[in-house]
Amino acid sequence: MDDALIESDTLPLDRKSRLPGTGFFYPDSLDEDRSEERAKEAVEGAEAVVITDSDADGLGCIALIREAYDAALDPTPFEERRRAKLDGTYEERFGEDAGEDAERDEHAESSVALLPSGPHSFEEDLGYVAEFLGEGTDVFVCDICPDAFEYIAEDLGAVVDRAGTVRWFDHHQWDDELAASVRDLGIDLVVGESDEECSTDVTLRSLDYEFDEHFEELAAVTRDHDLWMKEDERSDDLADFAYWTGGEEYAAIVGAYGVDLPAVATEYVEERRVEKRLLIEKAVDRAVEHEVGDWSVGVTYGRCSQNEVADALREQGMDAAVIVKPSGSASIRGSDDFERCHEVAGQVNGGGHPKAAGCMPDIYDDMLDYGHHWTTEGATAKRVILRAFESLAEEAAAENAADAAE
Repeated sequence: MDDALIESDTLPLDRKSRLPGTGFFYPDSLDEDRSEERAKEAVEGAEAVVITDSDADGLGCIALIREAYDAALDPTPFEERRRAKLDGTYEERFGEDAGEDAERDEHAESSVALLPSGPHSFEEDLGYVAEFLGEGTDVFVCDICPDAFEYIAEDLGAVVDRAGTVRWFDHHQWDDELAASVRDLGIDLVVGESDEECSTDVTLRSLDYEFDEHFEELAAVTRDHDLWMKEDERSDDLADFAYWTGGEEYAAIVGAYGVDLPAVATEYVEERRVEKRLLIEKAVDRAVEHEVGDWSVGVTYGRCSQNEVADALREQGMDAAVIVKPSGSASIRGSDDFERCHEVAGQVNGGGHPKAAGCMPDIYDDMLDYGHHWTTEGATAKRVILRAFESLAEEAAAENAADAAE
């Protein structure tokens, strides 16, 4: 297949917003060997290993852990490379193709290893740690809640057997049985209230270390974005910078500067935001309002920043927003009038928080299904998720009727 067919950077914006990024079209099998190699390189010989979500909250955790272990990376090399990319002098200065940050973390090495992960890759990443972990190495899991204990039991047990200590810091919705199963292995599991703390908060208060004030501010501003409080404009800067850079670069920069990002970082974020704003506009324009029970639900489709799209829909009076992505996943965002996003997502192969959740509907059997998904702007995924809202509405109506009868 011609590479140009899956290279989205040259597409008109409207078409780009309807299709997934280039990486979507590469089979997982092509990247498995490289993923294993990278994990092995990171884990072997490390003083500690951190498996964490790769968003700003998860990466805030490793910045804290590296500070506590005196293993933070110098931000200067990252700043120099970022400046060269902005100036167009990267290849001249460093003798390599800048790409779009393809090798952005290849030059980083800390005694506290980072394994960026997420809900869909956690089992695989945990397996790498179980295979390559050295005896006595400390292990941290941050900002991740597994779908079920049975999926990770064997590898997690192997990690516990080889590790020095295993600690788990999170703030998602854990059921009692899952939490008990993890703790029964001897793991120090700390789960914060999902509507009060982010995982960076949990890590900050759980580590026996006197952090500088800028780390406390980092946790507070990360919380502002992760819990969708939206009271501090700097939280969008953190979220965007984490999304558009590698985990090593983000951890090094915020570890050194906290929320006051250096000029080169803010310039980069502003440059990327030009297209981001246009993609947001496309998604907002496509939104359709649905009345489900007592709730107004805005549903849209596109490659975009889901939080900003949800903000716009909420400003239009919608209680909840559903943003279906070209990759097949969907983000669900709530409001003060709808705090059941995690319940909706839980019906559609997902989970999360009361006001913010995600899911991946199990509706894609082959590429024809994806073709239908792209050409219909996610019609099937939208129907499945709306049914989940309808199910909750029916439950709420039944509960209200029962209360009225008493």
